Amino acid sequence: MHLRRAKNDKIDAGTIAACTAALNQDQRQSDERLNDLAQNLTFVEQIEEDIARIKVRLEHIDQPRLRRVAEADIARLKKRRAAELERIAASLRTHDDFARRLNLVLSVPGIGERTAISLIVRMPELGRVSREEAAALAGLAPFDDDSGKHKGHRHIAGGRGRVRRSLYAAALPAAFRWNPALIALYKRLTAKGKAHNAALTACARKLLIYANAVLARNAPWIKNSASYL
Repeated sequence: MHLRRAKNDKIDAGTIAACTAALNQDQRQSDERLNDLAQNLTFVEQIEEDIARIKVRLEHIDQPRLRRVAEADIARLKKRRAAELERIAASLRTHDDFARRLNLVLSVPGIGERTAISLIVRMPELGRVSREEAAALAGLAPFDDDSGKHKGHRHIAGGRGRVRRSLYAAALPAAFRWNPALIALYKRLTAKGKAHNAALTACARKLLIYANAVLARNAPWIKNSASYL
């Protein structure tokens, strides 16, 4: 499995040549213990989507009573979300290996429990793949879109959308407050003229690379370590 969405003539030829061999390989092993937790996490994500919809609706409500109803619904959903996340984290910590992985990911500045849970549950391959493969799995790798003389724009595509959204949610505060390396990266990219979304994508990708690195080494984050770059 090459995890490659890029398109140019050289890549096309290599993909065709490797196709037969790749059919007999399965490098991504699932962990049955994560199945129920993945369903629980999907429920949390659906709650978050409900909260977002009510917040949008609230922007168009002027009547005080209706605003109170909507705000009460948001408060109720947030309470349910917190309880479900606490339950998932507790379930993960009943397994020594998952507890260790969770703590390692949490050691990365800017990754909170919500994002760490998403990475552990939805990306069990993390720590056993390259940084390029990790970025491709999350849909955060910039891909070529070339054919012959045509040179397309580089863009991200595919991957695990729910993981990507969790990383985006973590990258925004991390790039402005919590992670000095990401703060510097965001400033450097925007100073070069990169749009906010492009710079934020780069920060989300870097967070994922950091998480992959600490899991691969089985050692927590080390401040100011150049080896994470």
